[in-house]
Amino acid sequence: MLEVVRGIIYNKLVMSKYIGNKKFYYHALRLTIPIMVQNAISNFVGLLDNLMIGRLGTNALSGVSIANQLMFVYYLLIFGAIAGVGIFTAQYHGMKDNEGVKRTFQFKLVMNLVLTAVAVAFFFFFGKGLIGTFLHGEGLKSDAQETLRIGVDYMNVMLIGLFPYAIAMAYAGTLRETGETAVPMKASFAAVIVNLVGNFLLIYGYFGLPALGAVGAAVATDISRVVELVILAVYTQKHSSVHTFIIGAFRKFDISRDLALKYFVKSLPLMFNETLWAAGMTVMNQSYSYRSLNAVAALNIESTLWNLLGVAFLAMGEGVGIIIGHTLGSGDIKKAREDSIKLVVFTVFWGVVFGIVQISLSPFFPRLYNTSAEVRSMASQFIVVFGCLMPVMAYAHASYFIIRAGGRAGITFLFDSCFVWVFSVPAAYMLSRFTDINVIMLVAIVQSLEIPKAVIGGIMVHSGIWARRIVGPKDNTEEKTAKA
Repeated sequence: MLEVVRGIIYNKLVMSKYIGNKKFYYHALRLTIPIMVQNAISNFVGLLDNLMIGRLGTNALSGVSIANQLMFVYYLLIFGAIAGVGIFTAQYHGMKDNEGVKRTFQFKLVMNLVLTAVAVAFFFFFGKGLIGTFLHGEGLKSDAQETLRIGVDYMNVMLIGLFPYAIAMAYAGTLRETGETAVPMKASFAAVIVNLVGNFLLIYGYFGLPALGAVGAAVATDISRVVELVILAVYTQKHSSVHTFIIGAFRKFDISRDLALKYFVKSLPLMFNETLWAAGMTVMNQSYSYRSLNAVAALNIESTLWNLLGVAFLAMGEGVGIIIGHTLGSGDIKKAREDSIKLVVFTVFWGVVFGIVQISLSPFFPRLYNTSAEVRSMASQFIVVFGCLMPVMAYAHASYFIIRAGGRAGITFLFDSCFVWVFSVPAAYMLSRFTDINVIMLVAIVQSLEIPKAVIGGIMVHSGIWARRIVGPKDNTEEKTAKA
């Protein structure tokens, strides 16, 4: 009988280590569900945008696609910059240092606007040449010239909207990092509705408006970004008693050179990481296309479904970073380590659920596309491969955000983009050029490298090397307790 009681107690202790209570999950979902909804809406509207522009013809679709690929590097730079400073924002909020939150918001504004000014100048003067590098393949010269013209016109109009986008991202990032995720979601939802309606009116010229084609899509995007910024700015100002970081934020920028350098140094690895990661994905996809051009179309179909279903664990990762950042900022290192394990398990749970959903949709989803039977079959198999690996990717994703929450930007750089370039990219290149294995197996092998990556991330999370407070005075007692 005594052994049975001991066994029950032991099982409860083990379960409590990996599973939280209702309050714990309510707090996690309150932060992450708005992020999930926001990302899902953006991905769905992005799909509709492509379908609308696609009705204009292949040249329009290609020109817009190339321009967006180039500007995607800018978006990743902004994301990395905000994420790096956001580590401090979350921890300042956790220790209730409102002045610290204000300084990080001001730094985000300055850095985002500087990066945007550089990007706008670069794309304005070199955008035509960059787009042209994508147009040396087979095809009519007249088609290439039209694609180039459409891409350049579209990009030049899109550049106008980068400035309101940069400011809006500083607002949205700070609000999310201080626990307010619902308002950025609502602002994003309003923006995508404006963008969708604007596309309908300005691309095709309905209700007496001019039919601007691809340029109309760019104008609609610019307008939607202004709408998003206005909503975020007005809300934050009206609720300044809650979001006190906005009080006096535009009157005096009180950031010392040493503090600015500290923020910048923390952001730099994340900016490099996001850029290198995107470049690595591009090289890997090029390797897949080297083996089979049909693989490009099939992977595009798979990625569409992945983007819709993956929002659950992707949002959980961002929520994990915010929750752990708040706990670290409060000085409770031990609790941060305990919560990190529960949050990883919760994230993997969503990976399992949506991985099963993705696999179950594999026979049906490719039928939505007007393409060949071979591409549909290949897409179905890719969907199964990525669905099986979704829990592993969820584990690695949560580990990345936990490590980053403690300010270990250098480690996340090694863990994420360096891993891709040292292992995944060479594997894709070598297998595509020096073996004759089936492209399905090629993709499965390369993507399975997420397994050792997840193992490395799990070891780092359980080691506690990431669990540190980077703002305010350190509580040595708590840190010693955490290590014990």
